[in-house]
Amino acid sequence: MRKTEVLTLLREKEDYLSGQELCGRLGVSRTAVWKIINQLKEEGYEIEAVQNKGYRLLASPDVLGESEIASRLHTKWAGRNLIFRPVTGSTNTDAKKAAEEGAPAGTLVVAEQQEAGRGRRGRGWFSPEGSNLYFTLLLRPDCAPDAASMVTLVMALAAAEAVRKQGLDAGIKWPNDIVVSGKKVCGILTEMSAEPDYIHYVVIGTGMNVNQMDFPEEIARTATSLRKEKGERIVRAALLADVMERFESAYETFCSTWDLSGLLAEYERLLLNKDSRVRVLDPKGEFEGTARGINAKGELIVERPDGRTEYVYAGEVSVRGVYGYV
Repeated sequence: MRKTEVLTLLREKEDYLSGQELCGRLGVSRTAVWKIINQLKEEGYEIEAVQNKGYRLLASPDVLGESEIASRLHTKWAGRNLIFRPVTGSTNTDAKKAAEEGAPAGTLVVAEQQEAGRGRRGRGWFSPEGSNLYFTLLLRPDCAPDAASMVTLVMALAAAEAVRKQGLDAGIKWPNDIVVSGKKVCGILTEMSAEPDYIHYVVIGTGMNVNQMDFPEEIARTATSLRKEKGERIVRAALLADVMERFESAYETFCSTWDLSGLLAEYERLLLNKDSRVRVLDPKGEFEGTARGINAKGELIVERPDGRTEYVYAGEVSVRGVYGYV
């Protein structure tokens, strides 16, 4: 898309970008460049035009769209095949459909609003328009199906690091909730299509509370947003690009061993449950203990009061703090 190329070139240039250079880089006329610049201005981009100097991007609106997202990506493959929906039912559903139709690994589905967003165990995910991030990344890992659940923790690490880049003290509540000030700002839902010994695809859906200021009563005590914690609006497309960049790097580390051994130290550094008392909500029977970190499989290591060690698998149970959510 020409708009994507123009935005990318404007972002790369700290000073003015001449109309002549734009024409040359894009292979279009000055009139075509002028039309693209005007389209961007109409969408809310603040672009300064100075005679004999050219164009300079002064400010970007907090909009999501193919051009805005693509112009901020610096990845090799994550998000390079981009599907944007102003409104959709669920980005996970869209990504699974794309996977069935042969979409490549790294395909990213982004929506401005979801009408049927889902969390773990079939819970709904509140997805208002114009304030948050809802996205799903398609992967085709060449590993055993029982290793695929670990990519959820890889995304949790990437999301937490991207939030921390915003100056917020984000941590991970095992396995994949991102928490700021004791409240959840991000949830992740991973789904897989596989045979006993082969993965067709994995989709990782992520919902991030970015600029939302009000929450439904039933989640207000446990949910917050980055804007509420930081006190200022956050550019969602830039945050998404940071998540993709960090995920791509972490995922490549994961793929080198098909476990979390290369990411253990980074993940545990952000693990809020570590050395804390937790309650394990296991269908086979609840128990309490002290979380000691995770192993290379992504299982939570829990030490029972009698000294026995339990390895908790993320797909089967839920973990809560003994005295609260974390």
